[in-house]
Amino acid sequence: MAPTTRVPLTQISSRAWEHPADKAALQALRALPGFDEILRRVMGALGERGIRQLFLANAVKVSPTQRPKLNALYAEVLETLDAPERYDLYVSQTPIANAFAIGFERPFIVINSGMLEILSEDERRSVLAHEVGHIMSGHNVYTTLAMLFIFIGTANLPFFAGIALLPFELAILEWYRKAEFSADRAALLGTQDPDGTMRVFLKLAGGAELDDPIDLQAFLAQANEYEYDTGPYDKMWQVLNTIFRSHPFATVRAAELQRWIRGGDYDRILRGEYPRRTEASEPIQQDVEDAVEYYGARARRAAETVNDAARRAKDAFSTAFSKRDGTT
Repeated sequence: MAPTTRVPLTQISSRAWEHPADKAALQALRALPGFDEILRRVMGALGERGIRQLFLANAVKVSPTQRPKLNALYAEVLETLDAPERYDLYVSQTPIANAFAIGFERPFIVINSGMLEILSEDERRSVLAHEVGHIMSGHNVYTTLAMLFIFIGTANLPFFAGIALLPFELAILEWYRKAEFSADRAALLGTQDPDGTMRVFLKLAGGAELDDPIDLQAFLAQANEYEYDTGPYDKMWQVLNTIFRSHPFATVRAAELQRWIRGGDYDRILRGEYPRRTEASEPIQQDVEDAVEYYGARARRAAETVNDAARRAKDAFSTAFSKRDGTT
């Protein structure tokens, strides 16, 4: 169960939860030649009104009288994260379990009915906090661009004519996946319920509990197995299976959030040790150093996996050769 009272995170800056790989991937995306031109074309062609009209026409806008329970949860999340404003919230009749923050000047949040159907009340709070975290981090502009790549396809968008888009598509999907790690941290801060936040990942992977119990601890053990108990060929497939995905796998998200909790930042934030919006931002060099440390740790783990596989192969070969020679 989520705590009945949550620590209000007054004036918290999104820097408190932003993952170093999120910031590094976004800097790499912005640095691509032609990216500003793509963004200008998208914003000029669609505009704020066009996107919003789609959901005004065919979704339900949440309010004190329209889905009041969800509205109350949303108000709690906005208060806990001390969001600077209330962003419009819509529920869309869609069976796919998903939610997203979208828009340019006036971003808003959409939750699919399929997401609401598989989650408990506390878990819905986590999803709302996740999306508020995206907006407070300024992700919504880039998310809108990514969703065009994913759901509409560049071939159907005439304003992309004449631009070689594969590098942009790969770069924005890499950023999108890393941005999810940031928003997952915001989800945890908005709920202050680690188990409830982790259960969202479990249900995104395996669906609603229904009449057959699900086991969070077993899922977290599975996440650890995916992260660490794999060989070099498994790592290769992990990369290939991920490269065109918008979201990291649910097990990866669970493992990444567990690492953040174990690192102590979550507890420090709840104690009030976090950057405020009134404070100056850290220099970009710090972001770069943090990202290098993150990617370096992942590279070291991959190298250790390869080295271990090579050692075991060598031992197996030596054993087989010794038996063939009749030695022991």
